[in-house]
Amino acid sequence: MVGFRTACWYTGPVSAVTVFFGANDAALPDRASAAQHVPLHEYADNLRAICALLKRRWPSVVVILITPPPVDEDGRRRYPYAHDFSGLPERTNAAAGAYARACVEAARQCGVRAIDIWTRMQKFPGWDKCFLRDGLHLTPRGNRVLFEEVVLALNDADLSLEALPADLPLFGDMDPDDPAKSFDDDDQD
Repeated sequence: MVGFRTACWYTGPVSAVTVFFGANDAALPDRASAAQHVPLHEYADNLRAICALLKRRWPSVVVILITPPPVDEDGRRRYPYAHDFSGLPERTNAAAGAYARACVEAARQCGVRAIDIWTRMQKFPGWDKCFLRDGLHLTPRGNRVLFEEVVLALNDADLSLEALPADLPLFGDMDPDDPAKSFDDDDQD
């Protein structure tokens, strides 16, 4: 109920948006995941269009584009999709790298931040088994690396947790006799 009521009264600007596309787009067009493939130029055009839309809607929003992660091709061969009996990975690290570079370039062209998780993860020894559970999807440790990079990007944009206002009333600001009153529209800043 609180989330519903919050959605009804919160009309302020969005502080930040992350856009994390590319892992599926980079699927090879002639392999088992061909339906997910988006041509590289179209992927880059889509990222630029998303950035433009976000900036039009919320001019001060911090947009962070996140590259696709690297791909462990051995992991993709060991954990293929159920309908794939080819023995070939439906994604390659080289293709993911091309999409990562296109993402970084789109961010540069749009004047927004980019997190190059494709490059960052590969700086760690054993990244392929440590950060990817099936050659594609992130493990808890892979998600931790991504989380840390997002926090760094937000801090760099002066959007640290300490610098942001609370979206909801803090416990100490609530009326213990009438907690719902704290969520009324006229009580919000």
